[in-house]
Amino acid sequence: MPKRILQGTVTSDKNEQTVTVLVERRFTHPMMKKTVRSSKKYRAHDPENTFKVGDAVRIEECAPVSKSKRWRVVTEASA
Repeated sequence: MPKRILQGTVTSDKNEQTVTVLVERRFTHPMMKKTVRSSKKYRAHDPENTFKVGDAVRIEECAPVSKSKRWRVVTEASA
């Protein structure tokens, strides 16, 4: 089964080897036919502490690294 890859923005880099990534998705509401924005935060593993707040990044599913980390940062997203 392929691993999911999501694109988002780093909102926090205060923890060692961890970044918090905000992933936003847009979809059309089934009844009102209006575009709805929904967002979710993921904690991702960043072993070299290379990414800072505001960076656009891609994250990939991985085996659990800690209690809350199930994702790792793959690359910086192209704009």
